[in-house]
Amino acid sequence: MNIESFREYCLSLEGVTEKTPFGKFARRFESILVFYVAGHMFCLTDMDNFTYVDVRSTPDEAEEIKMRYSAVGDPVNRTMKHWIQLDLDGDIPEGEILRLVSRAHEIIKNRYTKKSCDR
Repeated sequence: MNIESFREYCLSLEGVTEKTPFGKFARRFESILVFYVAGHMFCLTDMDNFTYVDVRSTPDEAEEIKMRYSAVGDPVNRTMKHWIQLDLDGDIPEGEILRLVSRAHEIIKNRYTKKSCDR
């Protein structure tokens, strides 16, 4: 998998937009590509160093995935609650990485679309 095919996959998910919002904080973050659904982040990666993907998860799912694969850890920014980092060069199959990205999309979409419909 390369950054372009990964990006195409993320953008193929319903309602997804992309931004590089962190460059305004420091130049070293200009290459962080973030994917959003319903205006909220569900996935991010570094375009210049495409060796990992950070995805949103649930506490229970995160623990299960960490037990299953050694290439799963905490995200770069440790303040990101309920996120996991997937090492693309590790023991996680590409199909599982894409499934976890899709699951992250689903978690955020369901959480924030329900809220806007309940108003």
